[in-house]
Amino acid sequence: MDEHPLISIKQVSAMTSLSRGAINIMRREGAFPPAVQLGEKRIAFVRAEVDAWVRGRIAARQPETA
Repeated sequence: MDEHPLISIKQVSAMTSLSRGAINIMRREGAFPPAVQLGEKRIAFVRAEVDAWVRGRIAARQPETA
């Protein structure tokens, strides 16, 4: 179970500095890792997938010019 720990959307929001609404829009557009449905109204995310998404965003940024 520790192999793929799940995190809440609240934790994802804190990790990414994105609002819940922005995360949901990006999910619908396919621009964010998919959620895992835990119940009728409860979702979670695979931490490793969110971490990889963050690393990808960091890698894709343009270097700042002085």
